[in-house]
Amino acid sequence: MEDIMKKLALAAALSVVATGAFAGGYVEPAHIEPVVIVEDTGSSAGGILVPAIAVLLLVLALHHN
Repeated sequence: MEDIMKKLALAAALSVVATGAFAGGYVEPAHIEPVVIVEDTGSSAGGILVPAIAVLLLVLALHHN
């Protein structure tokens, strides 16, 4: 009778441990896309520089005549 009680206690202990191990279940990790940051390498004055020089040259040419 003592062997049966030991086996029953061991089975109960193992079932409690196994239940706790599977309680949460498996959750697949979420796949997050990486963030891509694009930086503009151009100068902020690049679009105005050529027209400003053209106007300056035009003013100088008209003033000289």
